[in-house]
Amino acid sequence: MTTLVFGHKSPDTDSTCSAIIWAWFLSHHEPGAAEPRLLGTPNTEAQFVLKRWGFEMPPIIEDVTEGQPVVIVDTNNPAELPASINKADIRAIIDHHKLVPGLETRGPIEVTIRPVACTATLMWQLMGGHGGHAPDGIKGLALSCILSDTLEFRSPTTTPIDRQVAEHLAAELGVDIPSYAAEMFAAKSDVSRFSAAELLRMDSKEYTVDGIDFRVSVLETTSPQTILARKDELMAAMPVVAAEDGAQQVLLFIVDILREEATLLVPNELTRRVCAASFGVTPSSDTVVLPGIMSRKKQIIPALRAA
Repeated sequence: MTTLVFGHKSPDTDSTCSAIIWAWFLSHHEPGAAEPRLLGTPNTEAQFVLKRWGFEMPPIIEDVTEGQPVVIVDTNNPAELPASINKADIRAIIDHHKLVPGLETRGPIEVTIRPVACTATLMWQLMGGHGGHAPDGIKGLALSCILSDTLEFRSPTTTPIDRQVAEHLAAELGVDIPSYAAEMFAAKSDVSRFSAAELLRMDSKEYTVDGIDFRVSVLETTSPQTILARKDELMAAMPVVAAEDGAQQVLLFIVDILREEATLLVPNELTRRVCAASFGVTPSSDTVVLPGIMSRKKQIIPALRAA
């Protein structure tokens, strides 16, 4: 049976492209076929990257069947995976996030979780010399993942190995990193066709903090004012999205890639308290700028407090 490789819901560049990279690797270096899948429509940056390197968007699936062989990449959180994931035959997990309980496997599996900024970086390590035989398209996807997840090395999650792999791939491909990253971030910033609810879910993860269920959304952009111009629309959609997704509050951080700061929307008293408890800043209006905050994984989630 074909092994399906997929990442998390609300797929970004790393989740989308790492599934393709690892499916390629398995199909060429392990017995049996492997194919990438998505758990939702990828963001605009991921779509740009797929087109740039000549790939079709993988099929989108809603769930998995019992016994389906799968490899999970860029997450290990059951809340970000299909509802029936524990009925599938999970063969491996490749990730760079903290370990979350809840996944069940049929037997011992390979689990690789390392503190790097990007799943594609970790995959390049696991491939060893095989990565050098990858076609340019696969190398381009890996480079794109690293530039996306590190925000072109600006993110505090960036490690020396992320930069080393990215620079090696860029040299092999003849890609100028600043120019290509600018193209990627421009594509990521083009969100005009999305509704407020779609923006709130575009790059979001579910977390429970001090007994309160949050949907923590991050929009990385080189044009924050374009998103802030829709502030009222976004704040009006927050309670609707929260109710539909089983959360008590949506937290939206608009990350300015170039200024290296985040703006948090503050629609109510709960968010005001969260901001004060988490970041030591008491908002005086319905937005607050948080200098230096760029990473949900390393700076936002570890700091979150509800009171």
